This record gives sequence, C-alpha cells and structure tokens, in this order.
Amino acid sequence: MDSSKVAVVILNWNGRRFLEKYLPSVMNCLPQGATVVIADNASTDDSLSFLARNYPELPVVALSKNLGYAGGYNEALRLVEAEYYVLLNSDVEVTPGWIEPVVEYMETNAHVAAAQPKILSDEERHKFEYAGAAGGFVDVFGYPFCRGRFFDFLETDFSQYDDTTRVHWATGACLFVRAKAFWEAGGFDERFFAHMEEIDLCWRLHRMGYAVVAVPKSKVFHLGGGTLPRSNPRKTFLNFRNSLWLLAKNLPSRYFYPLLPIRFLLDLLAGFRFLLMGQKADALAVARAQLALFKSLRNMRQSAPEGKDKLPGGVYKGSVVFDFYVRKKKRFTELKWKRFGQRISQG
Repeated sequence: MDSSKVAVVILNWNGRRFLEKYLPSVMNCLPQGATVVIADNASTDDSLSFLARNYPELPVVALSKNLGYAGGYNEALRLVEAEYYVLLNSDVEVTPGWIEPVVEYMETNAHVAAAQPKILSDEERHKFEYAGAAGGFVDVFGYPFCRGRFFDFLETDFSQYDDTTRVHWATGACLFVRAKAFWEAGGFDERFFAHMEEIDLCWRLHRMGYAVVAVPKSKVFHLGGGTLPRSNPRKTFLNFRNSLWLLAKNLPSRYFYPLLPIRFLLDLLAGFRFLLMGQKADALAVARAQLALFKSLRNMRQSAPEGKDKLPGGVYKGSVVFDFYVRKKKRFTELKWKRFGQRISQG
C-alpha cells in the first residue's frame, strides 16, 4: 500500500479535550507517508492554540464559521490532495494497522468507493458503538440501523460480524472514501449540516454503480455524542429531518409517495413517545422536521431517481421500527430479507 495516497482529515469543533485524548493514537498509528490534516469549524475554545503548541507540524484548515459536518468537510477537502480521504471524528481512538486493510481492499477493488472499519465503544470496549458499528443499512422508511446496533440496543462483539461485507452506508465517524468518487458524487449535501449526510452520500454512490463495504479487520474505538448528546432536541430535529430528506432525495416515486404517510405516522408515534417521557422539546423537534420536509419537498425530489429504478440491496424493505418494538428483534441476524448485504471475503 502506498501510504502517501492517504490523508486522515479530522473535523474539529470546540473539541480540544478530544484532540488531547485521541489525537496521540492517530499520530502513533499513522503509516509512513500518510498525512493528518485538522479542519477546524470556527472553534471558540483553545483548540487552535493547543494544536499550535503540541502539533505544530500538522496542517490546519481554519474555517471562518461553523459549517457543520457536511459543509466543514466539503470546504476542507477541497484543499487536501489525496487519493483516499479518511474522515475521522475527533473522539476516535485508532489501533495499530487500522488504515492498511481498508485501503488495501479498496486498492484491489476499484468499484468500492467508501468503507468503514469496525466501530467499538470507547466506554464499553466489548460492545459495538452506536455510530456505525459493523456497517450500516437503512429500511424503506428511512430509519438507519447497523450490524451490531438496532436503535439503542448495542450488541457485544463476539467477532460475529468480522466478515468483509457490502453495506448500504459507512459511518461518518470513520469514513474511508475514494476522493475521485467523493467529488463525482458532489461531496456531502451541505443542506444536511450534520447527521446522515454520509448515508445520503453512500446512497448516491450506490446509484452511480459503486459499492460500499465494511472491513472489520480494521478496528477503532469511538466515544460518540461528543458534539451533541443523543437526547439533544437539535440532534432530534436533524436526525428526523435528514432521514426524511434521505427518502425524498433517493427513493423512486413508486416507493416514496406511498410510503410517506406511513413514515409520518411512525414519526408522530415517536413524537408522542417523547411527550410521554417528558421530552417536549424533542416532540416539537419531530413536528418541525416534518414541516421542513414539506417546505423543501420539491427541491429535494429534483435529484430523485426515475420511477422504475430499483432499491439498492442494502435497503431493507421492511420496517425496523415494527421489528424492534413489536416483533422484539434486536439483532441484525434476526432480520429476514433476501439481500441484506453480500459477503465478499473473509476479514
């Protein structure tokens, strides 16, 4: 593997404490020739001064304002020369040999545009982490799930998902992406700001004929929730709105319009659940997300595929909400569907 083709790009926003804790592992496990770039989303803490004191050799792209995950990376990556971008959250601890198996696989499989490693929890290291686990999928109603993670249920890692496998999406917490394919797809959709923009990108890559894989031979540990905790109403809004946008942008009309009323009903049930839990702000965020779809529907549908297009194999035609809450299914292996990804080699 030619490591000079690889650039690890860490997007930071007020994450000085994460840089101090996790950046040493990145530097210690960096293959010779690979580069590390810090993109700073207009932090107001002492992140930049910390980097200047402790890592003066690292190039820093200092953005003039917080552009979110999508806009921040788009802006920074325009200035990064590499064949492979590795987009890494600032709260990720990497392990020795984490880059090589993923890039080597992509080098020998030109149709693979994006990939991820196995993502384990930094707090409970025997368990998968929420953001990506062992590779991501989405159901036909726009709800994401992973090998190793259904909603908030996280499986213990017993090497049950150690096969290199086609997935529908690779997590933005540690996303390997071929630079050429990234820009062919138009980069991240900056309207998403943060959350699920990587799912949208991967869906577009599928529509272009590329594949996305999980390579669990590579392993990292992710803290998660460093910028916005999962209970934050802002995060609730972004997650519900962006998953609706996912469907509007990527589902053919013959799927999208019949499914939309059911999806709205499911979201209303989620909002009612928030109310029962005393989380009024989160319930309101769900309603705001639905309104945001109506306001932007025509614009979002402009990029949707033709009506006769088929769904990618990584889109589950059932409902993971129904499977989880009614059928009590908690594991990826308990789902019954014809194409849940394709094993392509042993990890």
